[in-house]
Amino acid sequence: MGNMTSYLPQNEGILQYALLLASIASIGNSVQSYLTTSYTRRVYSAPETTVTPLHSRTFGTYTAVVSIIRLYAAYNITDPLLYQLALWTYVVALGHFYSEWLIFKTARWGEGLAGPLVVSVGSLTWMVLQWGHYVR
Repeated sequence: MGNMTSYLPQNEGILQYALLLASIASIGNSVQSYLTTSYTRRVYSAPETTVTPLHSRTFGTYTAVVSIIRLYAAYNITDPLLYQLALWTYVVALGHFYSEWLIFKTARWGEGLAGPLVVSVGSLTWMVLQWGHYVR
């Protein structure tokens, strides 16, 4: 079991582990989006909204790309470019989910939307506040 820690990010702090965890969870979400529309329908749950398999797979593909960026940032958290790219993934996610909820009305407040919004806001805030600690 001691060798398993050598696979984890090796810098100080815990933000890198949060990025790693978010990346792993996102990979699972991507796979699920290819297999079923159920999770995507929980996010885009407004009554008049139709979630198709194509929409779900597109969401899964976007989530996979974001996951890769966050994974690279977790292992290279002191790299300013990767840090910024990971930070921007949360900006884009936050903008997307808020606009689908408040502008386009395809999402409703509930468990399907709350998770992505809380993670986006929390991670974005954390990354902005910790910039000076990690990026040298």
